[in-house]
Amino acid sequence: MFAVLKSARKPLAWLALSLLSLSACGPIPMGGGGLKPGKPVPVALLVPGGSGNAADDVLAQNLRQAAEMAAADLQGASVDLRVYNTAADPAGASSAAQTAVSEGAAIILGPVYAQSANAAGRAVASSGVNVLAFSNVTDIAGGNVFVLGQTYPNTADRLVRYAAAQGRNRIFVLHEQTPAGDTGRRAIESAIGRSPAAHAGTMSYEFSQQGIIGAAPGIVAQIKASGATAVFLTADSGGALQLLSQLLPENGLDTNAVKLIGLTRWDTSPANMTLSGLQGGWFALPDPAPASGFQSRFAAKYGSIPLPISGLAYDGIAAIGALARSGAPDALSGSALTQRAGFAGVNGVFRLRSDGTNERALAVAELRNGQIVIIDPAPRSFGGAGF
Repeated sequence: MFAVLKSARKPLAWLALSLLSLSACGPIPMGGGGLKPGKPVPVALLVPGGSGNAADDVLAQNLRQAAEMAAADLQGASVDLRVYNTAADPAGASSAAQTAVSEGAAIILGPVYAQSANAAGRAVASSGVNVLAFSNVTDIAGGNVFVLGQTYPNTADRLVRYAAAQGRNRIFVLHEQTPAGDTGRRAIESAIGRSPAAHAGTMSYEFSQQGIIGAAPGIVAQIKASGATAVFLTADSGGALQLLSQLLPENGLDTNAVKLIGLTRWDTSPANMTLSGLQGGWFALPDPAPASGFQSRFAAKYGSIPLPISGLAYDGIAAIGALARSGAPDALSGSALTQRAGFAGVNGVFRLRSDGTNERALAVAELRNGQIVIIDPAPRSFGGAGF
């Protein structure tokens, strides 16, 4: 299902995954790709195909399939979807974006990788065409580039506010010494500063197995000394998460007394689900109901479970179609894309902000006996308690 929300204070009727009488709030005139009344919207989809990497080709195929599904679901508007391979390279993205605009694209959906999205946006900035990138990196957002992915600041805000409401209001930040870890640290500390919670301290560790092993005793000692009631981790499934979940309790951290909170999604790896150190810990994820519906429809149509990022392609096309229904030539302008009511898509409620970032409605989940348990549902409108 996808809709443009008509009011931030009215609840959204969450229906089966289908398009129903979509409408858009009236856009305010502002630059952007112009539309021709009654004509399909020319949309350029930039995907990382042609890189020579099999994983990139699978990702490109998933994004194209999700976008095609969304295009077929549109009611009251249509899109002319044009797919361009970027070879997962900034130069390729820049070239593809320029070609797309020269061939009449009114808006660009993608690319995936941050540097490629930045390059694509810069390449077409003077044209007034907006770029809806699949990235979650807020550093590239702004101007004509909007990021659709679940961002660190958004996730940190949601989890910090929830933790504070549950009495876990002394939060310690633990991050790896990497660019991603430092970005995550800043997001968490900023979220704490905007909340009723207190910043109990910050500590980092060298991003290596021996670095983590060597740092673990000192980390636990500092957490205990800080009086923290929660530890916010930036580690992800492909990095230090599993090792930390073992070493922190082994070095004396009581994870019942000090709640572990994850900035990244822990459900992306089945191996995480049964880790004893993560049981009882919290992380955030999109509303499972619409996400599950999308996955089922995608699997039935294409014969495979979609990659999580594929939902962003569906949401992007559906948002474009919903806005285009107004018939206004500036329906895809910056002000139209950032209207406050937001959108509801297969990843739940979201809205784009004028600085190019986004706000997404997220559920808070707990790992409990190897299962994901939703302990605070995702809001379904921007008047919900989670905002």
